[in-house]
Amino acid sequence: MTAQTKPERLLILAKTYPTLSTKYGEIVCTAAMRADGSWVRLYPVPYRPLGEKVDYDKYDWVECRIQRNSTDCRPESHRPLDFSELTPVGHLDTSQQWLERRRIVLETAKVFDKLEDVIDGAKRNSFSLAVFRPTKVLDFICEPEESRHWDPQKLAAMRTHHIDQLSLLEDNEWRQTFRVVDKLPYKFSYRFVDAAGKKSQLQIIDWEIGALYWKCFRKYSGYNEKVAIAKVRAKYLDSFSGKDLYFFLGTTLRYHAVSPNPYLIIGVFYPPFQDQLRLF
Repeated sequence: MTAQTKPERLLILAKTYPTLSTKYGEIVCTAAMRADGSWVRLYPVPYRPLGEKVDYDKYDWVECRIQRNSTDCRPESHRPLDFSELTPVGHLDTSQQWLERRRIVLETAKVFDKLEDVIDGAKRNSFSLAVFRPTKVLDFICEPEESRHWDPQKLAAMRTHHIDQLSLLEDNEWRQTFRVVDKLPYKFSYRFVDAAGKKSQLQIIDWEIGALYWKCFRKYSGYNEKVAIAKVRAKYLDSFSGKDLYFFLGTTLRYHAVSPNPYLIIGVFYPPFQDQLRLF
């Protein structure tokens, strides 16, 4: 397949919490949007190639060359040709009450309010990423993961693979201090109602919620899990209830087009309500 030689300008909108890959180590799935509102999925992206974290954040503009991911049937899926190109060339801030963010995400892109329409898009393989507006959020759910630690066999295979791949590199000093990102011990979900009255529950897998949990656990709760969970809930349920809340939805490759609902919440978008804008 011919690779794209001209860089594309992409707005980063979501980055999932890292998972483990034998080939790539810690990987994240990144969802981005072009200026015309069309989606691009960048996967796989190593979280820390050669021990260094890929340095881009939500709402950063990046310019990178991409290639259609031939092993992924989802229409938006691409591979970055050079991971080093995933560095910010600009940032979309919250000035004028999220004006530019709103323009791209809510005016240029298509916004769905019925979950069945989004699911149908996946079944037809028309799309696998979408902006979705829940009519009402019912609850924020926290449940323990089946395992609090990464699969030791997968972890060992990952380390062995990377030792083999990188043994010829001159500088391997980072290995001495390398530590795999902590696995989240809990999974978080929203229960909500859509415009058709359909009640659903979807798991949230974005980087932000994982980072918030660990920040609250280590800094604000004195390593108390219950307090950390309460703080995460306070933000995602109580604080966001005063915002114009949207979900960035994405399917998993494994269940795309075959699951009754293959979507997960890969990010949240929470600008102020339009009524609030009139106060400024």
